[in-house]
Amino acid sequence: MKVSLNKTDNVNGIITIELEQADYQSNVDKALNQFRNRAEIPGFRKGKVPKGVIQKMYGKSVLAEEINKMVSNELFKYIQENDLNILGEPLPNETEQKEIDFDKDVDFEFKFDIALAPEFELAFGEEDVVKYYNVKPEEEIIEEQLNSIKQNAGSFKTIEEETVETDLLKGVITELENGEPKEDGIVVENGIVMPSYMKDEATKEKFVASKAGDTVTFSPKVAYDNHESEIASLLNVDKEEVANIDSEFTFEVKEVTRYEEAELNQELFDKVLGEGVVTSEEEFKGKIAESIVSQIKPAADNLFNSETRKLILSKMEGVEFPDAFLKKWLVVANENNTAEKIEEEYSQIVEDLKYHLAKEKIVKLNDIKVEEDEMQQFAIDVARAQFAQYGMNNLTNDMLANYAQSMLQDEATSRNMYDRLIENKVGEWLKGQVKLDEEEIMSKDFEKLLQENDAENAAEAVADEITDAIEESTEE
Repeated sequence: MKVSLNKTDNVNGIITIELEQADYQSNVDKALNQFRNRAEIPGFRKGKVPKGVIQKMYGKSVLAEEINKMVSNELFKYIQENDLNILGEPLPNETEQKEIDFDKDVDFEFKFDIALAPEFELAFGEEDVVKYYNVKPEEEIIEEQLNSIKQNAGSFKTIEEETVETDLLKGVITELENGEPKEDGIVVENGIVMPSYMKDEATKEKFVASKAGDTVTFSPKVAYDNHESEIASLLNVDKEEVANIDSEFTFEVKEVTRYEEAELNQELFDKVLGEGVVTSEEEFKGKIAESIVSQIKPAADNLFNSETRKLILSKMEGVEFPDAFLKKWLVVANENNTAEKIEEEYSQIVEDLKYHLAKEKIVKLNDIKVEEDEMQQFAIDVARAQFAQYGMNNLTNDMLANYAQSMLQDEATSRNMYDRLIENKVGEWLKGQVKLDEEEIMSKDFEKLLQENDAENAAEAVADEITDAIEESTEE
């Protein structure tokens, strides 16, 4: 067997695989013997079919199958052993390939077109200036976060004075008939109402004016404007029963509780940040600001990466690519692609591919790696940021770690996190290679900047899915 590469130019080549009968015959004989042992043919006992019969019935198909397997294995073995950095996957050559005749030929020659990743230099220096934004949160945003922490850390306390709309009233709800408790009527021993949820202002005022020990007479249908779900929940009945309930009810107030946000004191500092981490309101606000900045920093880094991407693409402007091959392979590789679609999106595909190859080169030359503990910590940071969006800032480390582990078990999510970590590491490396034009910016102004940048880059996302296919085949 002979395998060789003919580079037709810098980015295209033809791999030729030449097979003689001695290269494949033992594999074919072995496969035919397996057929013979399994074959059930009328007139012959199982395993006793003459070789000639098996050869006549299955010889050609077995020969083709075994040769195809051998050619495929040798093709990718040659690419791997010779460290060929190919784009896409090999395609059968349509111009130099000789016609194959499995009935007559004993020696075979197969030719495959391949696309080679271009060679290029990538150097950076102080003449390369890239903007980097240091984001600072506004005081009002820090105060909002502070109030949210105090609210989340608060608790309900029993009060004796008159209620306000947002208080929680607990008591006994009793159905009336002619002003008296109805025989076999509805009674809810552990009734709960919050006046702020009531739709009727007059009913709401009755409850707001009450306190523990008072009794309020009201109509649930009026109070909640005939809202079936709320009435059913209040009276502990099925929604279907609500239509038949027109009675008035009494609410005997047993207890009034009020939610009070936590005080800004050492107990709160320790609960949120750990014992003794901060000892003053100023230090606590400083930690809140740091937390906000840490949540914004990935966006600032992404914006920096977007700018370095433009810089890299400018340095690779003249790099040659196997355009004809890639256009053909992209159509062959995905039945949803058409030549017209690829032609329309090809310029963006090549830009994405250039950037991918540049990152790949930076990673390889600088031995950039992602360790397992880095993946776990990154997943925890992602989980913390996700929960923070919903005001959940006080989750324990164990809860975050468990949630992060569940995310990492999803292959697509794990791969996405790995790619983001690589992107971040490449970005950190680039910060040391270019001259940073640092600018302080308030968080609201930065948010506007991000929106403008998202709109500008929206078109770039069109070809991402197609480019991913090339990148995955390259990595494989």
